[in-house]
Amino acid sequence: MKKTAILASFAAMFMFSAFTGTTAITTNAAATATTAAPAKAVAYKVEAAKSEVKWHAKKVTGEHMGAIKLKEGQILVSGNKPTGGSFVIDMNSITCSDIADKEYNGKLIGHLKNDDFFSVDKFPTSTFKITSLTPAKNAAAGKPNYTVKGDLTIKGITHPIEFPATITVKNGAASAKADIVVNRAKYDIRYGSKSFFDNLGDKAIDDNFTLSLAIAAIK
Repeated sequence: MKKTAILASFAAMFMFSAFTGTTAITTNAAATATTAAPAKAVAYKVEAAKSEVKWHAKKVTGEHMGAIKLKEGQILVSGNKPTGGSFVIDMNSITCSDIADKEYNGKLIGHLKNDDFFSVDKFPTSTFKITSLTPAKNAAAGKPNYTVKGDLTIKGITHPIEFPATITVKNGAASAKADIVVNRAKYDIRYGSKSFFDNLGDKAIDDNFTLSLAIAAIK
């Protein structure tokens, strides 16, 4: 009788161990199956020659516009969705498109490059780094589908900036379009600014200028 009871106890212990062991294995397998590693972001390299940055500035007596080149950059993509990016602008490449007179055009560009404006000798590049991308709800085709937040650095001074953008990723290529309004006073660009000087009259230049981006990048 005693022997039978001992054998029964061993049998029960064996069945309990087998049962709990199987449960542990099943649970671990389920956990492994449901825990997916996050997709690694892929850097799409900006094609500088196919990308375009235009600028537009206004003053009391008129306006000026032109272009400036991207030196380099990348758009980070994960699962065909943009997740970040960074861009370097070549400040020495700035041009003016609205002044036909060569001498006057050259004087304006020289003025934009000197310490009254962008101090290009000291700060040959400006940068922009994306800090977040928020998809827009129910964005119509061709309309801004992301809200972009990032850090814009001009003359070594960095400030956060936010703007809507239209970003697409398809077949190993990415594109981004946006109009960004920049307040130059935040970057210590003082010339003709009412933020720093009084009684400028018709010599005043708007603090805000617009950068219009059309960026192309490939995987």
